[in-house]
Amino acid sequence: MNNSNIRIIYTIFVFVILAAFDNIIIGLFPPLFSSIAVDLNVPLSALGIVSAINILVTSISSIYWGYLSGKFNRKKLVITGTIFWSVSVFLTSHSSTYVQLLIFQIFTGIGLGCIASIGFSVLTDYIPYKFRGMLLSLWGMSQGFGGIAGSLMASLIAAATNWRRPFEIVSIIGLLLIVLYFFIKEPELGESEPELKELIKKGYEYNYNIELNHLYEIASKSSNVLLFFQGFFMNITTGSLIWLPTLYISKIQHEHYSIKTATIAAGYIFALFQIGGLTSGFFGYLGDVFQRKNYKGRAIITSLFVFITIPFYLAMFILPMNNLSLPHDNNPALIFFSLLKQIAVNPWMTSMFVLSLLASAAQSANTPNWLALITDVNLPEHRGTAFSVANLAGSLGRTLGNVGVGFLLAIVSLYKGEPYNYVITLIIFQLFLIPSALCYIKMAKSNDRDIRKIKSILFKRSKLN
Repeated sequence: MNNSNIRIIYTIFVFVILAAFDNIIIGLFPPLFSSIAVDLNVPLSALGIVSAINILVTSISSIYWGYLSGKFNRKKLVITGTIFWSVSVFLTSHSSTYVQLLIFQIFTGIGLGCIASIGFSVLTDYIPYKFRGMLLSLWGMSQGFGGIAGSLMASLIAAATNWRRPFEIVSIIGLLLIVLYFFIKEPELGESEPELKELIKKGYEYNYNIELNHLYEIASKSSNVLLFFQGFFMNITTGSLIWLPTLYISKIQHEHYSIKTATIAAGYIFALFQIGGLTSGFFGYLGDVFQRKNYKGRAIITSLFVFITIPFYLAMFILPMNNLSLPHDNNPALIFFSLLKQIAVNPWMTSMFVLSLLASAAQSANTPNWLALITDVNLPEHRGTAFSVANLAGSLGRTLGNVGVGFLLAIVSLYKGEPYNYVITLIIFQLFLIPSALCYIKMAKSNDRDIRKIKSILFKRSKLN
């Protein structure tokens, strides 16, 4: 393996790791809602608003970062953005009022916007077309497991110290990441496209840049519009799922455990119950196989898995944690091993684990195939911006799901107590997966047309040099 290939693998590795960080920060919040609310003397729902605003600002800023990525050096842009969000996360850990927390999280979102748009732009220029779904699944999985890592960090570190320490640790890690960026290799624009391979091999550059007048074309393309709506509906549901640790805490407390024990256990359960997401690579590969046969294939197969996610999650929400047996001494290691034993011997916990495994596996089919489709239907110079606009639509959905749970929960709580109020609220938010799956079915025809058009344009441009 030559030095160039090693640097390419290294670059992909760095950006896959980087992709986890926006979700680590998002994942930090839910397990800490109760602690922060008490410390800052604010209602629990106010913390959901902060988390939602952070998600929204991250997405809005990513459009500008995405536009810049089509015009300027991407390595310098990502270094600038990382410094910005790392410092803002550190300041978050020193917030003494709710207003300070909100302001520092807004600045964090501005910096985090660089991760998704620039990372996506770089990776799609490296990943071979025929393995696009499978390899982009690594990027998608890193985001999913970033959320799990954030939840675990919050549960374990905050239980041993306070809610501020996890934010301090993440900010320091972010600053250390900057050193890694100096050794990445920025790819040529369009390097992974089969139609441009000969052009780049001859030493020519694909020197087409995004212009402001291209924005309407990106935003009005049929496939993009449907991908925007699909992401919006999908993320209403996934946004509501950040309340899962809170549901687990409520169920564990219902079994007469302390808030501290429940918080530690909920962090572990949230992580263990999402390991079905590891199958994302398989579903990305499956999408690649269907797409090679027919340009409609990826959308059709993904719609099927989005549909079957619903019944698995509904059943998992409803099941109680009856006969749960955990130690009362708040020892994280003992609680972890006790939970593993419970999953093996307690039929209620076993059933919840299996259902969650199936639900998270089916849900994991969405991310790699959605990422591959938004790559396929856009020109190389448009991808950073197209992804950023789609990411904004998704984040609007995630924000609605995040905040919406808080508001709907307040209404449901008037009629039902814990944990049934959480169960009913999360079930309602699963219904948004239905229009999400229908968007995939609808876009299959436009995918075929738009992909053929992109390939035709790239082929013609390759012959102009």
